[in-house]
Amino acid sequence: MGNKILVVEDDNSIREMLTFALEMEGFTVDISKNGIEALKKNNEFEPNLVLLDLMLPDINGFEICKKIQQERDIPVIMVTAKNDIVDKVLGLEIGADDYITKPFHIKEVIARVNKSLQRINKTIKIENESHIIEMGKEIYIDEDGRCAIKNGIEISLRPKEYEMLYLLATNKGKVFSREQLLDKIWSYDYFGELRTVDVHVRRLRAKIEDDENKYIETVFGVGYKMR
Repeated sequence: MGNKILVVEDDNSIREMLTFALEMEGFTVDISKNGIEALKKNNEFEPNLVLLDLMLPDINGFEICKKIQQERDIPVIMVTAKNDIVDKVLGLEIGADDYITKPFHIKEVIARVNKSLQRINKTIKIENESHIIEMGKEIYIDEDGRCAIKNGIEISLRPKEYEMLYLLATNKGKVFSREQLLDKIWSYDYFGELRTVDVHVRRLRAKIEDDENKYIETVFGVGYKMR
């Protein structure tokens, strides 16, 4: 059985189009027409990835995303008719893995889904190579747990957060432009927006840094590097 995708969409035509296209690609698909049904299916169907419409008739898509992330650590790709950067940034801030704006081309959806799943599989393979990466006196990366350990306390990281931290930590001192990070972490350079990189850097800093310890340095006009 292939990867399982949960499509949460209240528009019948869009839901049917996504289901047909994903099944043609070999995915096992289940559907939800509203938020309540989506939360139920998340536990029963146990999808590997969720395509989540932002505008649902009962529960706001942002709330659904947060609840899904609390229950299961899986990629959520938000689908929205709004082309507002505020909505996109908010979606990323609460844990969405990616976003797609309607109207979209079905090939773009398939590409986004495949890239998110490839990142998960790639991370799982890396986990098999038990390895500790020291970042500072009190913090290190545990590849087995796909997390950071700070002062003996585990810091849970989302898949993209982990890959970004791993890339920067294994290339200390090397400056990566936003374009390079977008390409290396998201594996595409024309679907996304550079703001996506800034959001994930900010989330990483909030999780691993404090007033005394700064690890990710902004190189103004260029990008980011690990100190």
